[in-house]
Amino acid sequence: MRRLLHRAAAASLALALAIPALADDGHKHESRIVVTGRARAETPPDFASVEIGVEAKGATPAAALDGASTVVRALITLSAGFGVGESDIGTTAVTLTQATREVRQPDGSTTEKPDGYRAANSVRVRLSDMGKLGELMRKALDAGANRIEGVAFGLKDPNAAEASVQVAAMKDAMAQAGRLAETAGVKLGAPLLIQTTPQGGGMPMAMAAAPMRSKRSGVPVPLAAGTIETSAEVSASFAILP
Repeated sequence: MRRLLHRAAAASLALALAIPALADDGHKHESRIVVTGRARAETPPDFASVEIGVEAKGATPAAALDGASTVVRALITLSAGFGVGESDIGTTAVTLTQATREVRQPDGSTTEKPDGYRAANSVRVRLSDMGKLGELMRKALDAGANRIEGVAFGLKDPNAAEASVQVAAMKDAMAQAGRLAETAGVKLGAPLLIQTTPQGGGMPMAMAAAPMRSKRSGVPVPLAAGTIETSAEVSASFAILP
């Protein structure tokens, strides 16, 4: 009974908004029904991506950078073997810094002394065949990678998913308006105004992993893609015909 009262109150509120209002053109007043339609959908992702990199140390800047570069070249070749095209692999960071080590002085204090150089290089790889991502990560470790982070799942065309739920949200708004008009005993006219509200969801990043360092392992990394939620909200006002 309480739920029925709640629904009746909501319908009364919506109809209260349908009082005579000044039309946008300012020439006349007309009655209308104002509703908000909502829709959501969960879509399986159609690509997976991961950032894979290496940190290498060398006695000279060139030695450190060459060590990291050698591994990254192997990663690029490895990715090509998994069907990854050139447009689906890209460098995300290259760094070169002087390494130091802590040295204890005779008086008990400590100081930092130069200790060669550290170079880091990482690439982001995107795979359409998401089932191979775990195997790619494992083989990347065998190729010399020692840093894996930013695992993500997404949609290649998130706009298509958003458009689909917007259509569903508009249909929901039309259905609401139709029910209210029927309950009130009036005839529903054409929509006078339609507005969409930006919603979250449908983003390329569906899941992100924290940075991690991994030891080499012969077991593919287990991953679960899940689904990506997309939602839409449409506010619409409909004329009430005389």
